[in-house]
Amino acid sequence: MSTPLRVAVIARSVKPLHGRGGLEQSVHDLVRHLARRNVQVTLITPLPTARTVAPDPFGTPNVTIEYVSYLTFPFANRPGTTIVDRSSAYPLFGWRAGRRALALARHGSLDIVHAFGASGLGYALGHGKHDPPLVVNPQGLEEFGASAAGLHPLKHAGYAPLRAAVLATTSRAAVIVVTDRSLEPVVQRHLRPAPGQTMTIPNGIDLSQVSGLATGADAQRIRRQNQIGDDEAVLFSAGRLEHNKGFDVLARALGKAIRSRGALTRRPWRWVLAGSGPYGAEIKSVVKAEGLEKHVQFTGRIEDRELHAWYEAANLFIHPSRYEGSSLVTLEAMAHWRAIIATRAGGLADKVRPGVNGWLVDVDSVEDLARAIDEAVSNWSSLPVMGQASHRIVEAEFSWTTLIEHYLTLYEHLRARHPART
Repeated sequence: MSTPLRVAVIARSVKPLHGRGGLEQSVHDLVRHLARRNVQVTLITPLPTARTVAPDPFGTPNVTIEYVSYLTFPFANRPGTTIVDRSSAYPLFGWRAGRRALALARHGSLDIVHAFGASGLGYALGHGKHDPPLVVNPQGLEEFGASAAGLHPLKHAGYAPLRAAVLATTSRAAVIVVTDRSLEPVVQRHLRPAPGQTMTIPNGIDLSQVSGLATGADAQRIRRQNQIGDDEAVLFSAGRLEHNKGFDVLARALGKAIRSRGALTRRPWRWVLAGSGPYGAEIKSVVKAEGLEKHVQFTGRIEDRELHAWYEAANLFIHPSRYEGSSLVTLEAMAHWRAIIATRAGGLADKVRPGVNGWLVDVDSVEDLARAIDEAVSNWSSLPVMGQASHRIVEAEFSWTTLIEHYLTLYEHLRARHPART
């Protein structure tokens, strides 16, 4: 038998230590599935910010956690501070966390270092030819305006330090992991990788875990608790309430669909929006301006089981993002057999196939989104068939049982080319 792989995973945020989001879930799933395959994982991450964290959050001796403090300024994480934090505290964390990985590597304790975004900056800058290879997953490249039409000039300037940190990290990587086929040209344009330096492995979900979180009975329960009739259409969206998620555009599109006297006027319906964040007041203001209050329900932040019960209770999932990485929530909705309406942002185009499992619309287009909603509601009987297609796509292309094989093959290939120090 071959010697077990030893991999350091570096990330600024991971579930359940720092809450729940796309990055947090992706790191969690990678670590958990590596450990299941007897890989010895050292997770290097900030101190926990979640209120309650189990002493052993991964439940296996194959995972060791090394905490590196995330040093930021007072009042960080308030509205308007995100760019400042990510361009100052994040690169500093990347330097310190990366140097910790470098120390472990030079002690002969690692075969591979896998960093998310700029979290491996210190490792990349100190990397020598005899050090274990670096794998970098740059995620959605929001700091480059990668999945949007472009960044506002002030935002572009504010993100300059983070862009420099990401470029310094990826330029020294043995492999840059691209999380979606549609992001390949984005990575080529912004990161300028060398020939053969990139490999596409999508972010995914654990289908067995998702199926255990909610069933049809949970859908009936949550509909009953929220007084939703059997004939009432539930349009569901989930995500942090930030400008980039485009929920204000969706509110305007729903208002336009009503004014156009389309299919939404011919049946009872409700838009349920799950999530919390600094843009909530603005979204509610648009809802009020469009006269949609009686049709819209804000759940706030909810736990996983409640979120997945809403996926089951919904008839259609709508993700109107202005820019996006891989979109975990879209994959989760697809795993729950739901038809999708989404924008052509980031990796969404790899998941939503028009006419097969949903509709794709242009970013920020109220007209496109209203038209897609009207089409979906007009073709109500087709939505379950589209939902079946969604599930098949996830099972074939975005399940962790498939993705982990790609990572293990990559790691073993790199280990064979770059044996660890002894």
